[in-house]
Amino acid sequence: MSGSETKLRTLRPEDYDFVIARINGWWGGRNLATGLPRLFFDHFAGTSLAVENEEGRIVAFLVGFISPGRRDEAYIHYAGVDPEYQRAGLGRGMYAAFFRTALDHGRTVVRCQTSPVNRDSIAFHQKMGFDLVDSPDREEGVPVHRNSNGQGDDKVLFIKKLA
Repeated sequence: MSGSETKLRTLRPEDYDFVIARINGWWGGRNLATGLPRLFFDHFAGTSLAVENEEGRIVAFLVGFISPGRRDEAYIHYAGVDPEYQRAGLGRGMYAAFFRTALDHGRTVVRCQTSPVNRDSIAFHQKMGFDLVDSPDREEGVPVHRNSNGQGDDKVLFIKKLA
């Protein structure tokens, strides 16, 4: 939405109910709520982000964290933008802020993943400078990691090296 004022802030645990009530609608009816349990809001709020519109309503969010197991990596678990606010640069802005957070924590690599059916997400991540993680399996030329998150849950994996 052109001309709308928005504010970037840290995600809060109390944002969970609002986000989870809208997440499936923001992804065109796909059932994604089960992949975003409350624990992400409770434990990773400090490295996660929300964008509020001029009325203080969340119109975009990013759940990301600093990897405790991979000392040079950070991970973006979920990001979403209200369809009314898409193409306004909110996703790019949140990703850029998360990249700064990762660098501030000494991380030089950011990883994330998406579903092979989400072609808009694949294109977005490539525009943001992510590389596709190769796989012998491909769908429409895109490397797909079969059963990445369990039986039948195929994913496209991304990696971005930060400057």
